[in-house]
Amino acid sequence: MTTFWLAVLIIAIALVFDYINGFHDAANSIATIVATRVLTPFQAVLWAAFFNFVAAFLFGTAVASTVGKGFVNVSLVTPYVIMAGLAGAIIWDLITWWLGLPTSSSHALIGGYAGAAMAHVGLTRGLSHGFEGLIWGQWPKTLLFILAAPLIGLISAYMLMVAVYWLFRNSSPSKMDFYFRKLQLLSAAAFSLSHGANDAQKTMGIITGVLVASGFQKTFQVPIWVILAAHAAIALGTLSGGWRIVHTMGARLTRLKPRSGFCAETGAAIAVLLATHLGLPVSTTHAIAGAITGVGSIQRMKAVRWGIATNIVWAWVMTIPAAAAIAWVSFCLLHFVIGA
Repeated sequence: MTTFWLAVLIIAIALVFDYINGFHDAANSIATIVATRVLTPFQAVLWAAFFNFVAAFLFGTAVASTVGKGFVNVSLVTPYVIMAGLAGAIIWDLITWWLGLPTSSSHALIGGYAGAAMAHVGLTRGLSHGFEGLIWGQWPKTLLFILAAPLIGLISAYMLMVAVYWLFRNSSPSKMDFYFRKLQLLSAAAFSLSHGANDAQKTMGIITGVLVASGFQKTFQVPIWVILAAHAAIALGTLSGGWRIVHTMGARLTRLKPRSGFCAETGAAIAVLLATHLGLPVSTTHAIAGAITGVGSIQRMKAVRWGIATNIVWAWVMTIPAAAAIAWVSFCLLHFVIGA
């Protein structure tokens, strides 16, 4: 296969990952607004998909640069490394989607990319040199945000709920819900914008990495067509929905009402937009799960189903190493079958 067609194939796989990211993480964008019955599932995915795409015109590409060159030694990256990394992320995303676990596509991609790079170095220089495929780069801040994102979402949503209860202390619950059913349209739009802004950039980083590794670009700069393609793919994926995960996030974790849905979405959007501003790939899943937990715990701790929350946290912990392991095996198969 020529370099050109190999690059085309990997870019197509990257866009498939972006599409899967859209329907895997669509639950994050729409779970609360569906659970509160402000919009039907079909209306909600249209709403989320639109704002996922609009994000292409509002935010830069700092996260794309971080993903493309902030975790692995780019001098050791080949198109096959990127292909195996994408395989690790896609397979893990599909496994967790099937199980209904709201894991992070972001961390699956990072883990897959790292695992494939380590396999490449291990096979060419010896297994003991595998970690030479990684760089210190953005790992500390990104791993820190695995904890920080849900905490920021939780605290923000909790404080918003306190403010809402104080501001509407003389209002009946039905009157509060009348207003917040409308306000939740804005909060869902804000969270979908943050999702598109952060998550689509990860695919941009991978595609730009393919262009550099294949020799089609000398510098790491995201072309406009890559920006539009990545946002279109994630928007189309969102339109497909992820109903298994919607059920876990919107109904099983805690019961939501329009006012709590508004606070959860707004709190999560704050966490994701902060990370995007810092140029960090963050998990929208972690942010919204933390925010939902925050609004659920304001009345009483038993309102949160902590058994479900524990399963979600274990899935988070497993994502990077599991995707890395799948990508490692994928690269080894490519190496021994086609000499990658």
